[in-house]
Amino acid sequence: MTDHRYSPDSSWRAPSAAEPLDAVVTVPGSKSLTNRELVLAALADGPSTLHAPLHSDDSARMVEALRALGVGVDPVPGDGPFGDDLLVTPVAPFTGSGEIDSGQAGTVMRFVAPLIGFVDGELTLTADGTALHRPMGAMIKALRDLGVDIDDGGRWALPFTVRGHGQVRGGEIVIDASASSQFVSGLLLAAARFDVGLRLIHEGAHLPSMPHIDMTVEALSRRGVIVERPTATEWVVPAGPIRGKDVHVEPDLSNAAPFLAAALVARGRVAVTGWPLHSTQPGAMLPEILALMGARTQRRGGAMHVAGGSSISGIDLDLSAAGELAPTIAGVAALATTPTSIRGIGHIRHHETDRLAALVENLRALGGDAEELEDGIRIVPRPLHGGVWKAFNDHRMATTGALIGLAVDGVEVDDIGTTAKTIPQFPQLWARMLGDESGDAAA
Repeated sequence: MTDHRYSPDSSWRAPSAAEPLDAVVTVPGSKSLTNRELVLAALADGPSTLHAPLHSDDSARMVEALRALGVGVDPVPGDGPFGDDLLVTPVAPFTGSGEIDSGQAGTVMRFVAPLIGFVDGELTLTADGTALHRPMGAMIKALRDLGVDIDDGGRWALPFTVRGHGQVRGGEIVIDASASSQFVSGLLLAAARFDVGLRLIHEGAHLPSMPHIDMTVEALSRRGVIVERPTATEWVVPAGPIRGKDVHVEPDLSNAAPFLAAALVARGRVAVTGWPLHSTQPGAMLPEILALMGARTQRRGGAMHVAGGSSISGIDLDLSAAGELAPTIAGVAALATTPTSIRGIGHIRHHETDRLAALVENLRALGGDAEELEDGIRIVPRPLHGGVWKAFNDHRMATTGALIGLAVDGVEVDDIGTTAKTIPQFPQLWARMLGDESGDAAA
C-alpha cells in the first residue's frame, strides 16, 4: 500500500496566523463518496471510472480490499490536481482468500464485510490494532441473519472469518445501528446483489449521521438501484443489477471544515473551490453552523466563501446529523467569547478514538475548560496557552490542533501524519493557506 503519511516523525508545530487570512483552497475528493463509489463499481454490471477520487490511506485500503476480491482497480490519467482517476472492472463471482486489513478505515470494515459473502471461499477481515475496538457487532449479527457464515470467536468484533458460498441470501433484518450509520450504508450498498434483496429495519433510539445514509441512497439511485423507504427507519432494496457508470467525486466538505473555520479563528477570509450546489455530505451543514458562530458565508463562483468577524460566538447545537464536524466546531468554540454546548454526538466516542474524551483532554492541557456531556461536550472559553495537542491516531483531532494553533502560539500536534487517513496533503495545504506557497510553513 502507498504510504501517505507526512513523515516518519510527524510531530508538527502548528503555525500561527500573523495576519488575517485571505486564501483560496482546493481540497481533495470526498472519502465517503470515493469509498461508496468504489464498492458500487465493484458490484456493477460493467466498468466504471471514478474521476477525481480521494487518494489517501482510507481509500487505498478500500482499493486493496477490492483487489483482494479479484476486482480490477487501475489508475488512469485524470485532470485533477490530486492524482489519477480510477478505472474499476468488476468480476463475478468475487475470488480471494487469506486476509483483508481495513486499517483504520471504518468504511472499509463496514462496507467490505457484506462483500466477502459473495466470495466462494474463506477470507478473514481484520483491522489495525488501534481500530479493533470499533463497533462491528451489529454488522456481524445482520450478516448472519442474511445467511452469511461468520466465525468471530464469540467476540462480536474484528477480526472475523467469513466462509463464503458465492452468494448471499438476503431477506429481512432488524438491526440497531445506533453506534454507526455505516452499518446501514454497508448493507444497502450490497443489497441489490443479494438473492432476494433486502428489507432493513433500524431498531434503536438513535440513528446518527443520516446524511451519510442519504448519500448512500443517492449513489445507488445514480446507478439504477431504487431504494424504497416505507418509514423513517426502514429501507427496502429489490434484487437487481447495479449499473456501471462514470462518476465525478465531490470535494470532501468535512475535510474543508478546518480551512473554512480558519477564517473565524484568524479573522480573515477563506474560500474553498468546487463547493457543490447540492450535496448529501454532512459537511454541507458547515456554512450554516459557522454563520451561527459569527461568520459571513456565501457560495459564489462555485466556491464557498467564509469571512470571520470581530469575535466568535458560542452556540448550543444538536450535531447528530454531522458528528464528524464536532472536533472542528469544538476547536472554534474554545476561542469564542461565550460557552458552547454540542449535543447528539455520543456516537463519536466510537470513531478512530473517543473523540469526546480526546477533545476534553486536549483542551484542558492547553488551559481550556471543557467537560463531557452524556451525548456531547460543553466548552467554556478560557485563555489558552501552547503545549502538546495529541492526535490519538485520529485525523480530525490532528486538524483541530492545527486550527487552534492559528490563534495560540506554541501548539504542537504530536502526529500530523494521521491526517493522511483522509487528506494526505493537509500540512502543505495548511501552509499555503497561510501564504507559504512552498508548503513548508511548519516543521
